[in-house]
Amino acid sequence: MFARNGFAACLAATVLSVGFAASPAASRELVAFDQAVMPGTVVVRTSERRLYLVNGDGTAIRYPVAVGKPGKQWTGATKIDGKYVEPAWSPPREVKRDNPRLPDVIAGGSPHNPMGAAAMTLAGGEYAIHGTNRPNSVGTYASYGCIRMYNQDVVDLYGRVSVGTQVYVTR
Repeated sequence: MFARNGFAACLAATVLSVGFAASPAASRELVAFDQAVMPGTVVVRTSERRLYLVNGDGTAIRYPVAVGKPGKQWTGATKIDGKYVEPAWSPPREVKRDNPRLPDVIAGGSPHNPMGAAAMTLAGGEYAIHGTNRPNSVGTYASYGCIRMYNQDVVDLYGRVSVGTQVYVTR
């Protein structure tokens, strides 16, 4: 949840991650993409742990991401309904239950804030595409359902999408 605007935005469990020794995921890159979706659409493929921003010319920008851990994944169509730079974060009930020592609010910009440099909330109010304070979680199954990106990648994506952008999350 974003503390300053009241959205129940993210069940990201970044603060619960226990020092994964995973190697960092590859950087963003331009790749061939022939799925029939409109230019500007975001497609997240959880099994690949990749997010695609469709260019419409047969290519997409592919970003490495962290996705929901087993039992926390979801699929479906949604839209970006908010964009925030360094948002404050309030742990959702499930995250707070799992780690009751978390504060009620973590200020935006804090190194302990799991939202990272920016966040784009997804319609429905539970999840977001956001940066992370745990970059070694990118490329893994690590969250409570949010899509985590390297901070430099979420800033890049943030500048390329707008409120209303279509998002598809698939296996």
